[in-house]
Amino acid sequence: MYDVVIIGCGVIGAAAAYELSRYDLKIAVLESENDVATGSSKANSAILHAGYDPKPGTLMAKLNVEGNELAFRIAEKLHVPAERCGSLVVAFDEKDEEHLNELYRRGIENGVPGLSIISGDKARELEPNLSEEVRSALLAESAGIISPWDYTLAMAEVAVKNGTELFLNTRVTSIEKGECFTVRSSKGKTFKTRYVINAAGVNSDVVSEMVGDREFSVRPTAGEYYLLDKSEGERVSRVIFQCPNELGKGVLVSRTVHGNLIVGPNAVETDRGNTATTREGLAFVQETAKRSVPGIQFRENIRNFAGIRANTEFDEFCIGESRSAKGFLNLGGIKSPGLTAAAAIGRYAAGLLKDMGLELIEKESFDDTREAIRFKELSDLEKNELIKRDPAFGRVICRCETITEGEIVAALHSVIPARSINGVKRRCNAGMGRCQGGFCSPRVCRIIARELGIDETEVVEEKEGSNVLYSRLKEV
Repeated sequence: MYDVVIIGCGVIGAAAAYELSRYDLKIAVLESENDVATGSSKANSAILHAGYDPKPGTLMAKLNVEGNELAFRIAEKLHVPAERCGSLVVAFDEKDEEHLNELYRRGIENGVPGLSIISGDKARELEPNLSEEVRSALLAESAGIISPWDYTLAMAEVAVKNGTELFLNTRVTSIEKGECFTVRSSKGKTFKTRYVINAAGVNSDVVSEMVGDREFSVRPTAGEYYLLDKSEGERVSRVIFQCPNELGKGVLVSRTVHGNLIVGPNAVETDRGNTATTREGLAFVQETAKRSVPGIQFRENIRNFAGIRANTEFDEFCIGESRSAKGFLNLGGIKSPGLTAAAAIGRYAAGLLKDMGLELIEKESFDDTREAIRFKELSDLEKNELIKRDPAFGRVICRCETITEGEIVAALHSVIPARSINGVKRRCNAGMGRCQGGFCSPRVCRIIARELGIDETEVVEEKEGSNVLYSRLKEV
């Protein structure tokens, strides 16, 4: 019998597990895919929002501001790449300027620090590549950027180190409520638990319906992006937003923590799981972004991708105990700023469970640490010492990002080990560079097969069935 079963291991499920693993509880996390952070948590803008956009008095506003501060603290503690670089919301006309004033008012009421409205000239002093059409801007100094998949992974790893059980490739098929909850999965495994946390992201409404709860419905909304080479990474030093609308925060231009430039997203309602990019959508993103930063060189594009937001009929997170099933806690409808708010949502969820009757007794020893070796960030002395201990760190596999065999092997034997080429990529950046794995992917595939004791034809790019090799030529 588990105390808590968490459904979903994106950033929200990982944050809930991270927080609850502080306590003397038996916890299971059920994830339908073969790794954590394979849905919306890996395909987003990677922004830590300041908190001026949500309406004052909402749960979203509270958790956004709290989550921003928590995210930077956790990132520093767990060695997750993050930077408080600040953001600008730019205004092109009088209507936009009225919107900036409203965002400023909301931000002050929400308790956002470091907010000010500046002139277009001042904005261009800070960001010389901004359009001459920019009349003014809202400067938010507390905003920043983060590696979203590493953030998710870090919190999940700490939870697992502290006793949380993670079940991958375990899709929930039904939930029954009796004296306790009976959660059945696609693998035929059954979980008995006193409490359930629904952190299933885009499918959170589907999971809530399993207990007869129809309090919200997810309206999947796709956002398409450009990821540009590092040659464009210094085009801006802050996150550049346009004024938000009812579909989202609009098309942004930003550096990433890895030194690239990310541009996007648009917002188009779509089917669940449809992460295809479109010519029309990408053209819209490109033209809209050029209004803010005209000089972007889109020919330096190295990858396009789309992510799905869990929009609902409410302009608010759908967080609370189900009216249909006592002990079932929804963390649903977590759209932007969900990544920013994640750690605060995890902490808030723990408080709600306590109010629902779960006893929270802190562990005598909680290991809130995480190791992360990034070879290229070490000094020459540290590199030489590491190579002496393990020669695999002296063999560079990914030339674009200077990722070594030692880092890849470590990713395959970590607390939550990678089991795919993209899983390795998320953990150590192999394949993230200009060639997008064109050079290193075959070598990564070979290392995965060797370390896992499988044939290279069994290695997958991402999900089950996404095999990259099917047979050897001599066998055809």
